Amino acid sequence: MKKLLLLALTLVSIQLVAQRTVIHCGNLIDGKSNDVQAQMTVIVEKNIITKIEKGFTKPASSDKLIDLSKKTVMPGLIDLHVHLEGETNKDQALQRFTANKADVAFRSTVFAKKTLMAGFTTVRDLGGSGVNTSLRNAINQGLVIGPRIFSVGKSIGTTGGHADPTNGYREDLMGDPGPKEGVINSPEEARQAVRQRYKDGSDLIKITATGGVLSIAKDGSGPQFTDEELKAIVETARDYGMHTAAHAHGAEGMKRAVLAGITTIEHGTKMTEEVMDLMKQKGTYYVPTITAGKFVAEKAKEPGYYHPLVVPKALEIGPQIQTTFGNAYKRGVKIAFGTDAGVFPHGENGKEFGYMVEAGMPAMEAIKSATVVAAEVVGMSDKIGTIETGKLADIVATDENPLRNIKTMEKVSFVMKEGVVYLQ
Repeated sequence: MKKLLLLALTLVSIQLVAQRTVIHCGNLIDGKSNDVQAQMTVIVEKNIITKIEKGFTKPASSDKLIDLSKKTVMPGLIDLHVHLEGETNKDQALQRFTANKADVAFRSTVFAKKTLMAGFTTVRDLGGSGVNTSLRNAINQGLVIGPRIFSVGKSIGTTGGHADPTNGYREDLMGDPGPKEGVINSPEEARQAVRQRYKDGSDLIKITATGGVLSIAKDGSGPQFTDEELKAIVETARDYGMHTAAHAHGAEGMKRAVLAGITTIEHGTKMTEEVMDLMKQKGTYYVPTITAGKFVAEKAKEPGYYHPLVVPKALEIGPQIQTTFGNAYKRGVKIAFGTDAGVFPHGENGKEFGYMVEAGMPAMEAIKSATVVAAEVVGMSDKIGTIETGKLADIVATDENPLRNIKTMEKVSFVMKEGVVYLQ
């Protein structure tokens, strides 16, 4: 009996030792330093980074060695603005009536996997039907492969506003959606909508502070909430431990959202210097989504791709985002990475880095916006965003050094999320 017990303990001990993974990194961008460190070793046990050592540490016989000695290694990337329930196509308006929730759910699993394989181990899903929250749960339970998701569930808008789910419907189908569906028209309804999102399991609140490009409505940038409604949303979200994001193209809607205490401004197309300075004062983050702007501007020139109400908005607003981003960066606004993937094909999120660099942001700062800065936004700085001892083992690698060729961020060659390798 003693021998059997000793054997069992020995086997358990061997299994525990064997859980060590040794990663040899040709270059290491740790998310903290502005320097690239050459020839480093990262050691992972289970799902945690336990050691970071200079040089290529010789693995023990029981260790698993991952040789990334010819690659550049960095923290798992974070995209703060995606929509995993769908993907752009010319039949999107029709699919609102033909796709069942089950159809949306199955497609979302494909988009989630593409996102993870593009190196994005964490995302904020900023608006869907609620399937996005179920997708988050399925990933957390290990049923589906995808990134760690922070879900808003359904965005909050006003009647006829950018997040009104019945825009473009014929009259007998329109109905009168309310707070449960994410449509509000008073501070009281605003609080109710936030509480409903909390009840539904949302991680954060997203509002559409102005008109938008792809909604079937004429206005693309006017303000759509009163100051009182915005204050009610932000205060209630804080009470429930949730941060807030505001879709906004026009300056007045942005200004109101920033003054109300919103955490992030999404898109920010017509941001003025006054709004930029206010964001600096309030500590508001800017999530630019340049890739989506470029994509919609290009597709708007393709006859029949978008609804006629969408085309003029896409042609006007899309081309401006990159310039606004460059101006905001130079003025000192805090930049956090986000792409609006779903407006363009999922998996192409990495293009955003090139557009950011093109507009004047150094490559290292662009990478930090998608790692350490984005981790601050989602309140996970203690767990993700950098390669440090004690952090979750979210690790990706590129074939080239992105400080020399930022385009390498468009195709990562290694993905580990919480110690599990998904791409090598």
